[in-house]
Amino acid sequence: QVQLAESGGGLVQAGDSLRLSCAASGGTFGTYTMAWFRRPPGKEREFVAAISWSATNIDYADSVKGRFTISRDNTRSTLYLQMTSLKPEDTAVYYCAEHAGGSRTSANSYDTWGQGTQVTVSS
Repeated sequence: QVQLAESGGGLVQAGDSLRLSCAASGGTFGTYTMAWFRRPPGKEREFVAAISWSATNIDYADSVKGRFTISRDNTRSTLYLQMTSLKPEDTAVYYCAEHAGGSRTSANSYDTWGQGTQVTVSS
């Protein structure tokens, strides 16, 4: 069973950049679609971005398109989320997840999750 561990969160100002990492261990990271989700304060978990195992298929939520970039390094079993032009509404706990099947943008399609990393963007 793969284990996922996010890192890289923190407190930044609006307009700043931040890069999140998700280290995978104990599984076959390179064969699965991976994704980032986030849970803003008081809201439901929402899709951010997904990337296929070969990085040939990438999806973004409209709210982050053009500002966030998802990538992966299968040799290092690590998933990344480069976030630029951060806004206060990007404040959330960010989670990485491994796809189990079904819609790539639905949290119900992912069966393994990290513990999350907090990103706070001040105005």
